[in-house]
Amino acid sequence: MSEPQVGEELVRLASADNFRDVAGPGHPTADGGRVRRGVLFRSNELQLTDADAHSLGGLGITAVYDLRGHHEVEAHPDVPVPGAAWHHLAVGGIPMDEVAALTTGEQSLAAMHRVYRAFVEDADARASFGALLTRLATTEGPQLFHCTAGKDRTGWAAAVVLGLLGVPEDVVLEDYLLTNTFSTATREKYLGLIRDHLGPEKVAVYEAVMVADEAYLRTAWDAVAATYGDLRTYVLDGLGVAPADLDALLARLRG
Repeated sequence: MSEPQVGEELVRLASADNFRDVAGPGHPTADGGRVRRGVLFRSNELQLTDADAHSLGGLGITAVYDLRGHHEVEAHPDVPVPGAAWHHLAVGGIPMDEVAALTTGEQSLAAMHRVYRAFVEDADARASFGALLTRLATTEGPQLFHCTAGKDRTGWAAAVVLGLLGVPEDVVLEDYLLTNTFSTATREKYLGLIRDHLGPEKVAVYEAVMVADEAYLRTAWDAVAATYGDLRTYVLDGLGVAPADLDALLARLRG
């Protein structure tokens, strides 16, 4: 089985439905090349079956980076991927008490925009994203990063990497929005639980929290532009990644 077929098969695994190659099918880059497949992978939380864990191990993944908060990790620890070291690089999402207090769709939207601005403006978030990119640059072998749904923290990290490679903005956006396709079953399951346990009127309240939305990604892009001017400056100055490490990472990803 060829590499693209392996990747396409893995994204359909039920226990990690948002697992995929950061490179997509080999996204086009600014230098006329393609993003190299099989180097970086992204996912939702790794609540893996034994078979799925074995399949991921077969990709030769050497490191897993968990971007979830401490309470998320404690509630649903990752299933180990054979051969891969696990690292925790926490990035805050919406605090659980704030999630519980949401009463309108407008409040949910506002909360999501705050989360994406924090990816750029919050010092702790920047430190974790900086550590992620540095480790991706300096660790041998294929690597995987993930959060809970694989859409916000993971989606931003992937969008930054693709943007740095010069992947066209519309392609980066399309890749980011694929979460809504791959995670349809999971999203519908949780919205069904909300409908059954909290009432149908709560579905509209929480739906905004469970989707990837172009407006969210643009909020983070706009924050980068306002504070740093461009993604490379954000990564070097905001995230503290060494120029040599950044260049090494991008070189590994250029096909």
